[in-house]
Amino acid sequence: MIHWTILLAVETAEKAAKEGGLFDFDATLPLMALQFLILVAVLNAVFYKPLSQAIDGRDDYIRKNRLEARERLEKAQNLAKQYEQELAETRRKSQATIAAAQADAQKIAADKMAQAQAEAQAQREQAQKEIDQQKTEAMASLEQEVDSLSRQILEKLLGPELVK
Repeated sequence: MIHWTILLAVETAEKAAKEGGLFDFDATLPLMALQFLILVAVLNAVFYKPLSQAIDGRDDYIRKNRLEARERLEKAQNLAKQYEQELAETRRKSQATIAAAQADAQKIAADKMAQAQAEAQAQREQAQKEIDQQKTEAMASLEQEVDSLSRQILEKLLGPELVK
């Protein structure tokens, strides 16, 4: 069987050599070249131009979206900075308001304390005056009693005629 295969191959090769071989330059070569150029023109018109237009359109769309995204990002960053500045300013104002309220509260507390101390001092002075007055009255009544007791003692000791 191998023999037959080799013989068939040799016979086919001899036939091909007689007909012109691998490169036969007759009318088929220009026809093939013309077919190739028509195929290139058809593929270019049907496939490559629409594909390149689609790719260019997509590139333009992506480029435009990137630019818009950058602009939006910059705008968002600017707004964020502005809001942070406004927040910081608001915090400063609220802290100043709180500090002023605390100072007012301390001032009011100090005023109330001073007023309470003044009232307490006035009450102490009033109480001291009352004590002094009662002391004076008690001393006066004690002097009278001491006088009357001294007289009674003298009357008992010396007699009532000598004391007067």
